[in-house]
Amino acid sequence: MNVDRIISMILRKLVNRGVNKGINMAANRGRDPKDMTKEERQQAKQARDNTKRGRQALRMGRRIGRF
Repeated sequence: MNVDRIISMILRKLVNRGVNKGINMAANRGRDPKDMTKEERQQAKQARDNTKRGRQALRMGRRIGRF
C-alpha cells in the first residue's frame, strides 16, 4: 500500500466518525440523554433508528446501481 491510500483511509474514517457524531447530536438536539425526559429519549432513539435505515437504503441503492 502506498502512503496516499493509507492517509485517505484514515481521513475517511475520521470524517465518518465526525458525521456520525453530528447526526447523533442532531437527534439528541445537543442535549445529554440523562437530562432528557423519557419521551425525549424515545424520540432521539427513533431519529437515530430512522437515520440508520436511511443509510442502509442508500447503501442498497448504490449496490443496485452498480449492476
